[in-house]
Amino acid sequence: MRSKRPWYFQWGIAALYVVLGYGVAYWQFEGAEDVHQKLRQTALENQTLHTKIIQVERQLQIEQAAQTSLTQELNKVQDENMHIKQDLVFYKNMTNAKRLAK
Repeated sequence: MRSKRPWYFQWGIAALYVVLGYGVAYWQFEGAEDVHQKLRQTALENQTLHTKIIQVERQLQIEQAAQTSLTQELNKVQDENMHIKQDLVFYKNMTNAKRLAK
C-alpha cells in the first residue's frame, strides 16, 4: 500500500527531519561548550580549595606542635612551683622552730 501524498511532500518532510536532526546536534554541541567551561571552572575551584586545605592542615600542625610545647612547659613550671612550695614549707618550719626555741 502506497502513501497518497505527493513525492515533493515526502521529500519536504525528510528534509525537515534532517534539518531538525542537525539543529538538535548543533544544540548539543553548543551545550557541550558550556559543560567544558563549567568543568574547567570547577577544576580551578577544586585546586583553589585543595590549596586552602593544605594551608589549614599546616596551620593545624603548627598549632598542635605549639600546644604540645606549651603543655610540656606548663608541666615543668607546675613541678617547679611544687618544689618551691615544699621548700617554702620547709623554711617556714625552720623559722617556726627557731622562734619556739627562743
